[in-house]
Amino acid sequence: MARWQPDARGRLEAAAFELFRERGFEQTTVADIAARASLDKRTFYRLFGDKREALFSGSGRVEEVLVRAVTETDAGPFEAVVAAFRRVAEELFADRLELVRARQAIIESSPELQERELRKSGSLAAAVTAALRARGLDETTATLATESGATVFRVAFARWIAPDSDAPLSDLIAEVAAELRAITSAPNALTSAGPDEPSRRW
Repeated sequence: MARWQPDARGRLEAAAFELFRERGFEQTTVADIAARASLDKRTFYRLFGDKREALFSGSGRVEEVLVRAVTETDAGPFEAVVAAFRRVAEELFADRLELVRARQAIIESSPELQERELRKSGSLAAAVTAALRARGLDETTATLATESGATVFRVAFARWIAPDSDAPLSDLIAEVAAELRAITSAPNALTSAGPDEPSRRW
């Protein structure tokens, strides 16, 4: 029986990340990850369902922060979700830009990892929607607030990991949220008419 090893999860996560960067996700095996961490495959499978999970194990922490933030605030639905994503950015993403860029490059290199990321995003959205519903909101309002907030986060995240980015993720989330508010509150935002012509909606 393998002996208990201190911080086995952290060592396996670090080993997986290093190997995925060095060799690629497809070319890395569970045995490779365990060996790099000086552990065995049994220990790996005790902590992770498969090698993909070694890259996504932080999703539980993200969900915890999101749900807590949505639950604790008295803000309106959309503002609550935006504030929750800003808290995630501040608590979990601060000073981690280069690591996040590297992780995203790994995900984008593998359709299998992209599919897993979509599933994880769906699980996070379901948890946030449930937290809003627990505050007494109807399903439609909770879903719209969650999906709108998630869209804000995705756009801000893409800006954050862009090569020329240097703004904090939390600030970018606030910026994109303001842009969305401006779009949805402008009654004549989509028009092809000139200043002296009748408005024509697209």
